[in-house]
Amino acid sequence: MDVSTSTLFIALVVLILLSAYFSSSETGMMTINRYKLKHLANEGDARALRVQKLLARPDRLIGLILIGNNLVNIAAALVAGEIASRYFGEFGAFIATSLGLTFIMLVFAEVTPKTIAALYPEKIAFPSSFLLLPLLLLLTPFVMLVNGFTNGFLAVLRINPAGADGDSLSREELRTVVYEAGTMIPKKHQDMLVSILDLEKVTAEDIMVPRSDIYAIDINDDWKDIQKQLTHSQHTRVLLFRDSIDDAVGFVHVRDALRLLSKDQFTKATMLRAVKEIYFTPDSTPLHTLMYKFQAERERIGLVVDEYGDIQGLVTLEDILEEIIGDFTTSMVPDYSKEAIPQQDGSFLVDGSANVRELNKEMDWTFPTEGPKTLNGLILEYLEEIPENNISLRLAGYPIEIVDISGNMIKTVRILPHFYAQPMEIEVISKT
Repeated sequence: MDVSTSTLFIALVVLILLSAYFSSSETGMMTINRYKLKHLANEGDARALRVQKLLARPDRLIGLILIGNNLVNIAAALVAGEIASRYFGEFGAFIATSLGLTFIMLVFAEVTPKTIAALYPEKIAFPSSFLLLPLLLLLTPFVMLVNGFTNGFLAVLRINPAGADGDSLSREELRTVVYEAGTMIPKKHQDMLVSILDLEKVTAEDIMVPRSDIYAIDINDDWKDIQKQLTHSQHTRVLLFRDSIDDAVGFVHVRDALRLLSKDQFTKATMLRAVKEIYFTPDSTPLHTLMYKFQAERERIGLVVDEYGDIQGLVTLEDILEEIIGDFTTSMVPDYSKEAIPQQDGSFLVDGSANVRELNKEMDWTFPTEGPKTLNGLILEYLEEIPENNISLRLAGYPIEIVDISGNMIKTVRILPHFYAQPMEIEVISKT
């Protein structure tokens, strides 16, 4: 049957458009945001449900699109060849088809539609699903045949097309998603979400109140001294011990002690009866585990012990919450760490007993946290000796001057922040 040239031109345009459709559908389906798609599907969006059904077996979807695309491209080549032969003869048809059609298909059926689909995947994928889903049902036998050969080859390579789970995010990837949310999630909320992700990496030892700083009362002290310490305590729960903190008795709630005191029933015997049993936790316990244990045991405070059972510090539920949301404060104005006092020259006088993690968090510094927990311990570890006053050094990129030493402990140092970017370097600069 003789077909007019104008009809062939119309058919060629239609085939190019169909090729563009299949190309854009492939890119749109593969680049659509899977998490947004799941959200829309959970809300019952029919378009999202169709796309999700198609993406459940990406091997079949890709097979369908490539079958359609290749059939259309072959038909377009035949039509273009017939048109070219009518104008340029057999040899001219070969040249025109090879060069002209290739350029047209590359621009209008590949690069342009795929670029648009990559920029607007939802606008392409959702409408495409109207045609692709019934087309998949119609061509299922052919698609299954092609996929049978393909999956057999993948099996030789030990690849299971139905077993891949590309939607799972690692902790680091989820952290990136949170920060990439930009203004959609306020900065403070981003920090809170990331802090929750980091709970597995932070242990009880990292946030505990050191043993030397625990506010505790020796029950063998004079009774009046015990009463005075309880009434002047800034803590709601106070640890009681006998002679040494290693012989801890338990925690007493100041509220219970004051109630007994108001009834003239406050004695050592009644105080000991009001003591709460001690909850112990290993120093290596991750914070997320400790939080669950506090919840299960209905505890708010515990003592941290090392592998030998010796008491190393004290940890509270408030400490865990502060690790997530930051320090509790009544001021809306950001403040520096209590251990870092700003000076007029831009430096900071820092207490040697300051926790390194807390300094990094509150001051936005980058001291190494693997190893010693305090600034004093960090400096001693790197110097490998107890220094003298007025020694200057550069530690983790920060110039540090040792201002005061008491006994075997560095009491005060001066730190000049953000001068160098040499994360693990230590260098003694001067001794004056």
